[in-house]
Amino acid sequence: MVGDTGDYGQARRPDESGHRAVAQEDEVRIEAWAASREHCLAEAVAAMVECFADVSGVRPTGVGRIRLDEASDDDLLAALLDEVLYRLEEYGQVPVDVEADEAEGGLDVRLAVAGLSDVRLTGAAPVSVTWEDLRIGPGPCGWSCAVTVDG
Repeated sequence: MVGDTGDYGQARRPDESGHRAVAQEDEVRIEAWAASREHCLAEAVAAMVECFADVSGVRPTGVGRIRLDEASDDDLLAALLDEVLYRLEEYGQVPVDVEADEAEGGLDVRLAVAGLSDVRLTGAAPVSVTWEDLRIGPGPCGWSCAVTVDG
């Protein structure tokens, strides 16, 4: 499951996870970090959701599953965030918890979701993922990623 947010600028331990989002004009820059690629992807989803909704204390009303075929790490990050935005727009579903697991030939993601009307909105939901400056990869303290979403 996703972890707590923290200060990305401070030294991290390899077992720490977290995320942050920095609002810029009509976009938000998301940064996430975790011990594994899968947990880093889950943190990125949590960061994107926090850009527009407060899901603390919200109980999920359903579970969605996503199967992403094996691709580059950058493609997986973009595809996962795009899928979350699609489910938000088409079905009004907001992830309140995320688990991602490596699976043979891809990635399995479980989204515990609530309806958009069940969460407190704190801003406008993003509408797209920007490929410019998108990155995800391993480092000395685990995995990290950064991506910009347009509002």
